[in-house]
Amino acid sequence: MVATRSTPHAASLDVTRVQSRFVTPRLEKPWRPLTAEAVRALTAQLGVYQIAEPDGEMVRIGFAGGKSRFGLRGEIERELETRAGRPGLFRCEVNMQYTSRYQELLMVHLADHGRLPRENRERPETVGRLTLGG
Repeated sequence: MVATRSTPHAASLDVTRVQSRFVTPRLEKPWRPLTAEAVRALTAQLGVYQIAEPDGEMVRIGFAGGKSRFGLRGEIERELETRAGRPGLFRCEVNMQYTSRYQELLMVHLADHGRLPRENRERPETVGRLTLGG
């Protein structure tokens, strides 16, 4: 005979009370001004980022990978230098699975807008299709 142990929590768990939260694959961090001060505050970590015009039009989705010098800070600093004083916005997300997340963000943008961001179109990549629910 095998003895079983019952836990008091298992019997009292009411699944109707468990609330689920819709998880979106979009990057929903707040936009920040693309300035030298804001970039200096970033950490040297792996992750993904988005660059936008001041009006909010997203122009680039990028990532800081294992070969990126100084991680997100270095990549976004390069974006700042490339813009040569033109104002812009950025947001970023620290993520160890940066390649998968980068591809996911490209697919989401393609699903939402029917095309890739302007600067991602210059170097087209194979982008899968994503069907968003809800």
